[in-house]
Amino acid sequence: VQLQASGGGLVQAGESLRLSCAASGRTFSRYGVGWFRQAPGKEREFVAAINRNGNFKDYSDSVKDRFAISRDNAKNMVYLQMNSLKLEDTAVYYCAATARAILSGLYYRATDYADWGQGTLVTVSS
Repeated sequence: VQLQASGGGLVQAGESLRLSCAASGRTFSRYGVGWFRQAPGKEREFVAAINRNGNFKDYSDSVKDRFAISRDNAKNMVYLQMNSLKLEDTAVYYCAATARAILSGLYYRATDYADWGQGTLVTVSS
């Protein structure tokens, strides 16, 4: 599946932003999806994951209670709603998908995902 992430931008601390990930193909509902981010000089890290039908979700501790992942399989879309943004949320955000997902599966490692979007930059300023 091909993925296209969008929605990044420059915001002030405390503000919100919604990222979108558009997927190609007619079998998107068979894919588990995750969001990752990579800050300058740091390794790529897990942010959030959602299972194939959207019933299961999980987040990294650093974004839990601030970020929300969702998906609309009819539109082949996955979203990441980011609230109460902090300076440390500044990073390039990537959506990723895995076709090896079981229905209830959530996947936390970058190596679990074969398909990646190009990334969208989120910059949080003070």
